[in-house]
Amino acid sequence: MSWPVLLPALSAGVLGVALVQYPALGWVLMTACATALVAAVVSSVHHAELIAQRLGEPFGTLVLALAITVIEVALVLAVMLAGGSGSAALPRDTIYAAVMIICNGVVGVCLLIGGIRHREQSFRIEGTGSGLAALAALSGLVLVTPSLTTSSPGATYTNSQLVFVALSSLSLWLVFVFIQTIRHRDYFLPEAAAADESVHAEPPSRAQAWASFGLLVVSLVTVVGLAKLMSPALERLVIQLDAPKSAVGIVIAMIVLMPETWAAMRAARANRLQTSMNLAIGSALASIGLTIPIVVVAAVLLDLPLELGLVPKDMALLALTFIVGSITLASGRTNLMQGAVHLVLFAAFLFLTLVP
Repeated sequence: MSWPVLLPALSAGVLGVALVQYPALGWVLMTACATALVAAVVSSVHHAELIAQRLGEPFGTLVLALAITVIEVALVLAVMLAGGSGSAALPRDTIYAAVMIICNGVVGVCLLIGGIRHREQSFRIEGTGSGLAALAALSGLVLVTPSLTTSSPGATYTNSQLVFVALSSLSLWLVFVFIQTIRHRDYFLPEAAAADESVHAEPPSRAQAWASFGLLVVSLVTVVGLAKLMSPALERLVIQLDAPKSAVGIVIAMIVLMPETWAAMRAARANRLQTSMNLAIGSALASIGLTIPIVVVAAVLLDLPLELGLVPKDMALLALTFIVGSITLASGRTNLMQGAVHLVLFAAFLFLTLVP
């Protein structure tokens, strides 16, 4: 049995053992869960890349972004339903963390890796620019405006405002997917060979692609299952370190985004920065465009508290992220200096979360 099949099977097996032993998870089992989590991430990236080779860009990256986002939504909803009023800010913290991790952490490390290995890299600004504009608009509507409205107290929306924001988020995401996959697909293909997908490896057969899809689902479900089992220990660690509660949202976002981050880094190292940008911007948009409508439906129907507005410090970091991104990504050519700028912003985000 080859490792792409063995790793998902072993990881799922560890998840099964952990579910039986829960909540009596000792350190040995916790270590096994952490190891299985890494194995599941590695296998999910491998199978996502096989699917991408079969479907071609940008459909392959879209499959991974959708799969990860569905898992993220399921995890956030599970924690919201279990935590009640104590989890009112979890969707905000997770979405904000996802945007900052992707726009600064993932983009920064990809630009840095590409700059070190290839000096300069290029991508199509037509697609990335429109995606970044949509992401900035949605981030403002979802994460900033709730703190400025007056119809409801605090950093919240009324039900009618929530419905409007949910419909706006879903609409913009659907338009972006239409542009990405149908109307202007060439905007998301490598500029040097926009009409030639032979730059990729030999595509797998239909049977291999379907097998990879099944193993991808198993790997992603295992990632979320292991993350859910390990979350109480992570929450206790956050409390012991006297860290803000928003750190839980960062941990969830980091775990969920691990497969996409690894795939984007591998693409940048292979001088396929266009694939990295497709993964980064596409997953960030899906994180808002799909998560918010589903969370809003759950909050309205189940009368769950939902706090979306950021504090001023986080608003400033979010605005700085999009201002810097619009400058560093404006030319369609990148170097390691741009990566360093984004990574400094990412470090500031992490540090100021722990030391607000």
